Amino acid sequence: MTSIRHFEQSRLLMGTLVSIEVVGPGSETKRRDAAACAFETMGLVEAACSRFDESSALRALCRRPGEWRQVPDVLFEAIRVAVEMSELTNGLFDPTVGATLVRHGFTRHYLTGEATGGLRTQEGATFRDIALDEASRSVYLAKPLLLDLGAVAKGLAIDLAAAALEGWEGFAINAGGDVYVHGVDRTGQAWQVRIQDPAAKDGVIASVQGGDMAVCTSGNYERRSPLDPGVHHLIRADTGQLANDLVSCTVIAPLAMLADVVSTAAYLLGAGRALGFVDDAELAALCVDDALAVTMNESMRGYLQ
Repeated sequence: MTSIRHFEQSRLLMGTLVSIEVVGPGSETKRRDAAACAFETMGLVEAACSRFDESSALRALCRRPGEWRQVPDVLFEAIRVAVEMSELTNGLFDPTVGATLVRHGFTRHYLTGEATGGLRTQEGATFRDIALDEASRSVYLAKPLLLDLGAVAKGLAIDLAAAALEGWEGFAINAGGDVYVHGVDRTGQAWQVRIQDPAAKDGVIASVQGGDMAVCTSGNYERRSPLDPGVHHLIRADTGQLANDLVSCTVIAPLAMLADVVSTAAYLLGAGRALGFVDDAELAALCVDDALAVTMNESMRGYLQ
């Protein structure tokens, strides 16, 4: 089988290992430069939307409640999508969960290991305390609160990196298991994306095939509290409690930000409501419950190999 010219590189970004593979004719330098541009784009999203970086635009916004603040476009868009999902789930998903995550010890920057300084927050703050002005790209926080955009920003970063790679015969972006693929792989075939078995780190529970698609998974098996290993980062904002009857939920969508936020919301909704929620969004989903039973909707079956 003939191999198409390709370049692959990995970097630490957004709290995870990000790998980018660029496939297509041209010089090695062009492929390397294309990957570098995509990484740089993702880094700009992280710089704006990180809860763990004291210099981020997100932290600057949260330090100034009670006033309108113009923010970078990527931060505005991430907050807008997060608020929309909060409305759709009646607050079960909510980007103001940041203070709850801090209380559980999710405070350390993945590169430096330093704990992020706390911010004054107010009990009972919710997404309803966020106002947005589309025209000026400004945000108003009615109460002191701490935003966490982990379920949105990584997907947005992947989508913008994909836009930076437009024009190549094929490419794949893998950010810690959240994947976007376009065109063909180095063998000239459609990309194969493996969905991790949550019970086995190197195991595969399913494999899907296609191009121009995002495959994102929300699960409770990767990020655990340093204060209590029994606590994971997927916490219901409406109750402050863990969502426990699903182990993971994988969603396929045309955009990574959509797949990312829908998979998180579906996971939080739980086994009884997850697939119906994804069906309503007209997307594909595969869920693994706490007994490790696999369920999926009909849209997902069309992607399985």
